[in-house]
Amino acid sequence: MADNLECEINNLHEDNIEYVRENLLDNYYSSKLALLFKVFGDDTRVRILLSLLNKELCVCDISSLLNMTHSAISHQLKVLRDMNLVKTRKDGKEVYYSLGDDHVEVILNIGIEHIMEEVNDEN
Repeated sequence: MADNLECEINNLHEDNIEYVRENLLDNYYSSKLALLFKVFGDDTRVRILLSLLNKELCVCDISSLLNMTHSAISHQLKVLRDMNLVKTRKDGKEVYYSLGDDHVEVILNIGIEHIMEEVNDEN
């Protein structure tokens, strides 16, 4: 039956299981990774990150760009800051936001590339 996901024959590949077990992230790190991807699961946060991929911006700029309130943007920026996905720079009374590091840019660019390939494959 095609829907049956169990092994047709009970033949464990112990060497494969042991290799993966030795190289699998422990629960602490897999939970942190799941949380990271959860943060990327919100459209507003992704749009903020994509905006910052292009240029350092303040809350007012992001609010105007995304047509959202300062409060809503500030809330999402706090989530992004807590995950070290964005960082801040003060210039007098203004606070500017940028991507936290090169890893964030890589994650975004790989995601964009994946989506563009998927869309092109559909056409």
